[in-house]
Amino acid sequence: ITFIGSMLIANDMALLTFLPLGYLVLTSTGKQKYMAFTFIMQNIAANLGGMLTPFGNPQNLFLYSNFSIPTLEFMGIMLPHFLIAIALVTVCAALLPGKKLTLSENSSSSLPTGRTVIYGVLFFLAIASVFNVIPYYAAAAVMVAAFLILDRDALAKVDYPLLITFVMFFIFAGNMSRIGAVEMLCSYLLEKGTMVFSILSCQVISNVPSAILLSRFTDNYSALLIGVNIGGTGTLIASLASLITFRTFNKHNPGRAGSYIKTFSVMNFAFLAVLLALCMLLV
Repeated sequence: ITFIGSMLIANDMALLTFLPLGYLVLTSTGKQKYMAFTFIMQNIAANLGGMLTPFGNPQNLFLYSNFSIPTLEFMGIMLPHFLIAIALVTVCAALLPGKKLTLSENSSSSLPTGRTVIYGVLFFLAIASVFNVIPYYAAAAVMVAAFLILDRDALAKVDYPLLITFVMFFIFAGNMSRIGAVEMLCSYLLEKGTMVFSILSCQVISNVPSAILLSRFTDNYSALLIGVNIGGTGTLIASLASLITFRTFNKHNPGRAGSYIKTFSVMNFAFLAVLLALCMLLV
């Protein structure tokens, strides 16, 4: 669900939507011991599932716009790597022993029709802005106005400190690109291997800042696109989505951050190694 959701509503939004669902299922069935593994797999699925569409990952949206990549070409570049990713996620799920889960209580609820329709319209408005059908600033203004009227609490609950952290990453990336030595080094390394160097860059400054920084020094957008998507796996700061997952887990499991990071690192670097090996064969 998280993998497919990230294709449609972006990886960060997929996690904000489906991590609570994972938490609800595990706590309702007394299976909290699987929470770290479940959250980490949801995180990996979100990062990799969003690679197929221009709006699936934030770095995709930037590169899609920056290089004016045709939509079909974009999806053609990412499709083989997307298929590898979904195969890996599916294999991991299939290898796990099946567990019968019994909910402790039955409950039913229904969506408010009017608000659901409005949010559906806002969703398509966002997609239309990505494909330049309408100006993005007009779409943003309509969405903010809608939330101020319909759900002000949603705006109040945004994790602004986390967003500010990544704004600082963007400023850092922009400033670094103006340093002559950095420009020479990045240009040299990108010539040697755009995909590999972009993956390594993601591990240190995250995938979206890496896309912004490295796009200034290469025209090989296909390799850069693949690299900053695969590079979302690996370290905890390789993507904003990973930090969202970590903060959500830590909120529900205080005192277990150390063990989570160890498990996260093992699983993510394992995925990164396999993805890199397989994708190198395709490039």
